[in-house]
Amino acid sequence: MIKKIVFSICVLFCLSCSNREKNKVFTFSTWTGAGKDFDKKTWEKKISFYDSLGISEILVSGSPSVLEKIIPIANEKNIKVHGWMWTVNRPGDTIANKNPEWYSVNRNGDNSLEYRAYVDYYQWLSPFHPDARQHIINNAKKLMNVKGLASIHLDYVRYPDVILGADLQPKYNIVQENEMPQYDYGYHPIARKKFKEIFNKDPIDFKNPELSTEWRQFRLNAITTLVNEIIDIAHSKNKKVTAAVFPFPEMSRQMVRQAWDDWNLDAAYPMLYQNFYRENINWIGFATKQGVNDVNFPIFSGLYVGALKESNDFEEAIIISKENGASGISIFTADGLNKEQQAVLVKLKNKL
Repeated sequence: MIKKIVFSICVLFCLSCSNREKNKVFTFSTWTGAGKDFDKKTWEKKISFYDSLGISEILVSGSPSVLEKIIPIANEKNIKVHGWMWTVNRPGDTIANKNPEWYSVNRNGDNSLEYRAYVDYYQWLSPFHPDARQHIINNAKKLMNVKGLASIHLDYVRYPDVILGADLQPKYNIVQENEMPQYDYGYHPIARKKFKEIFNKDPIDFKNPELSTEWRQFRLNAITTLVNEIIDIAHSKNKKVTAAVFPFPEMSRQMVRQAWDDWNLDAAYPMLYQNFYRENINWIGFATKQGVNDVNFPIFSGLYVGALKESNDFEEAIIISKENGASGISIFTADGLNKEQQAVLVKLKNKL
């Protein structure tokens, strides 16, 4: 009798788990910009367009005052709004610009405000400078005060790319076969001093700094503690924190000094832009699965629609993301979807 009862309980538990898995919502989301000025009609049109595609979450780059106006419009369609924040990379930041010592420094000793790696908008603050850190935290706090925001969504929360994706290097006439000093950041005087206090070595003197696991981890920790401090503050205010990150943790460590599997996030949105790395659609599935395996929070596969226009690539990328454990996808961006790609979302929105 007892065996029968135990068996029945096990069967019911398995059925319950199966039903939960079937009822699990696969989320469609998109990154989008709000601009400086708010236009109600424009946003009503955008929200209706997103809703027609089955998009239920939007990650919006905009000021707190603009986000506050978008949220009520999105609520009418049951669409959640996340506040998309440029975190460590702060182009045109009028407060930071007055403090050059806040900026990250590369192995050549160049300040990121004065020497801008790759593109002009690469103006990176140093996670080692206490005032720069506080400025970043203050920016996050402003978003935490926005009522109804689904999360503070951190982006550019890392160092400048020490290695660009294989397909991006030719665009900048660069061949990166090793870690070149002009792109190797984290050598702020405060960082070097603190590292030397622990290890009695100045990393600027390393012949092959990429071989020092201690130096890499030391820089990773500076970003990780910054992120987790923001998360602790947000959670104390019952706010969630999510982040746009590089494809999977080990790759992120190598390319941009970003250890996002050490972050206490509520969700991550890895940017799986396969064309940047000259990879195929299967790589999206691999990167998704690796991220899912490495963390204990939801993963939303970031898809670059500009590289998914061939045949059934967009549909295949969405399906392979779900098959490998993603809780949804985020599109960069839904505003640029062609008619065929829009039809894919409409087709899949009630099937996944």
